[in-house]
Amino acid sequence: MTDLWPRLEALLGDAERPARYINREWGCVYKPDADFRFCMVYPDTYELGQANQAVRILVNAVNAVDGMAAERAFLPAPTLCDTMRAEGLPLFSIESCAPVAEFDAVGITLPHELAATNVLETLDLAGIPLHADARGEGDPLVLGGGPCAFNPEPYAPFFDAFSIGEGEEAVPEALALVRRLRAEGAPRAAILRALAHEPGWYVPSLYRWRSEPEAQEAGSWIEPLEEGLPVRIEKRLFGGFAESPGWEPCIVPFTEVVHDRLNVEVLRGCARGCRFCQAGMMYRPVRERSADNVVASTLAGLAATGYDEVSLTSLSSTDHSQIADILTRLNHACDGKGVRISVPSQRLDAFGVDMAGLVAGQKKGGLTFAPEAGTQRLRDVINKNVTEEDLFGALDAAFAAGWRRVKLYFMIGLPTETDDDIKGIASLASRAYDRAKAAVPPEQRGNVRVSVSCALFVPKAQTPFQWDGQITPEEALRRVGILRRSVKYKAVDVHWHDPATSFVEAVMSRAGREAAAWVEAAWRRGARFDAWTECFDGEAWRAAADETGVDPEAIAQTGYPTDRVMPWEHISTGVSPRFLARERRLADEGRTTPDCTFGRCSACGACPALGADNELAAPRTAPAALQHAAGEPAGGGRDEAAPATAEGKEVSRG
Repeated sequence: MTDLWPRLEALLGDAERPARYINREWGCVYKPDADFRFCMVYPDTYELGQANQAVRILVNAVNAVDGMAAERAFLPAPTLCDTMRAEGLPLFSIESCAPVAEFDAVGITLPHELAATNVLETLDLAGIPLHADARGEGDPLVLGGGPCAFNPEPYAPFFDAFSIGEGEEAVPEALALVRRLRAEGAPRAAILRALAHEPGWYVPSLYRWRSEPEAQEAGSWIEPLEEGLPVRIEKRLFGGFAESPGWEPCIVPFTEVVHDRLNVEVLRGCARGCRFCQAGMMYRPVRERSADNVVASTLAGLAATGYDEVSLTSLSSTDHSQIADILTRLNHACDGKGVRISVPSQRLDAFGVDMAGLVAGQKKGGLTFAPEAGTQRLRDVINKNVTEEDLFGALDAAFAAGWRRVKLYFMIGLPTETDDDIKGIASLASRAYDRAKAAVPPEQRGNVRVSVSCALFVPKAQTPFQWDGQITPEEALRRVGILRRSVKYKAVDVHWHDPATSFVEAVMSRAGREAAAWVEAAWRRGARFDAWTECFDGEAWRAAADETGVDPEAIAQTGYPTDRVMPWEHISTGVSPRFLARERRLADEGRTTPDCTFGRCSACGACPALGADNELAAPRTAPAALQHAAGEPAGGGRDEAAPATAEGKEVSRG
């Protein structure tokens, strides 16, 4: 493969943070003798991408296969992108500084909707044709995956195939298939056809995109162009997660990255059932690694990397059935070593005095809690299943244990929200500030700070709120104004997200294939790095809509009945459309649905559809709010239940 280092090195003297672009980091793997090469790309800068666990997991999984090599690539910062284009230097991998276009296959993760234009920036900078149907036999296969692959259609023309679900097994298996077929001389079209028959893989070029009337009548927006192709693509699940080691080799970067610490994934999945949350639907069922696994993995990772901080990551780490045991053992093992142990996902109803005590030895920064809504009525609508008492109890415990700053996350624009709900955010934040001050000694009350951060609700695909429209940016700013005027303390800071970027997120979350032309037109007008506040170009997106005839307002803001077939109906998380529709009805009724890991099955359909179960390291004890959840799941209770095994693992089918 071509070595681009001599040409790149000449440019790094003028580059910002040149350590982003050099290899030989501690822990990196380079396999020059492999006969099949895969490049895993994160479509943003090194600082963001190197911290992404999916990149690490997939690179390790491919490198573990004999004869196959995986390398990493990241999008250079905007200035260097421009310099590279001017110099004719293509996008390169980190490990060998080889052109990305020379790899056999290229994987691009889709971490969020605002990365769409960066996908095109990546392909163009690499010299790979933007459209899959323009690629020839010598071009790499371009594979997509990640959260946004659960509505792949706005990206469909740019990718050869999408991996739906978890990739630890699916990606190496698919690459092995591609490797074998190429060795046999199979053409590109035959390889894609074979890939389309692999579980969890979607090849959009093999399906015709239907018109709106056709789709609603047929019950799907896609029509297979050949017999035998699946009409519904079920996500792949990594069935061995619970038993897999929490520590696997990771790279220690030369330069500081986002979340620059050891990350140990303690569990995967969340069944709390927040109705706005895509991750809570697409990662079911819940699977926990045991306390022994987590503790051993953490200590091994700290010893191997030299990090002085470890984050116990998941969607809801304090829900882990053995979290108290894990923290107790890690605190004891790391006592006096200057190691900080953080639990980033704190549940209000799980952060009591005991939890505060377990993390009380750490350096006190700020804590983050997410009430999401300012009134109990709206928290019931979204199925948050936390109460004001949960918040105040968490604040009492935290501030008594030494914290002095807390950030509260809320959303505005949630379905059924009223101005009274907005005022409720201000009231709750003000009372939280009073409660926090009361929990600390009088001489320290001047140090108490409460920060309110408000995101604009984005209707996400594969959620009960997927049929709900987003409020307009103008209405969002009006509601922010109400909130700001309603907060009575200067010590309560209010921050909010730019509604213009949230609008683009909503379009990309709800659109079909028609949005691909909109994305491409915006990119050609200069849109890129849209998640960066200083780079977002709203005018490029508006002009692109005029050019292509796409109506983004209609896509983002139109509400639909729950029997409407949405553009991602053919992609399945395992959670049934019937369950999503039922949850949307319960939202209107203000009824909640309990978390099935604390009790009875909620009949979401994920376990039977995927042939899997919730895997808990020990029985969970439900917080008070969940014990009193009002909603009664349709279809009765648990389909079947198994008692705890000799190893202490409870397995339940939901």
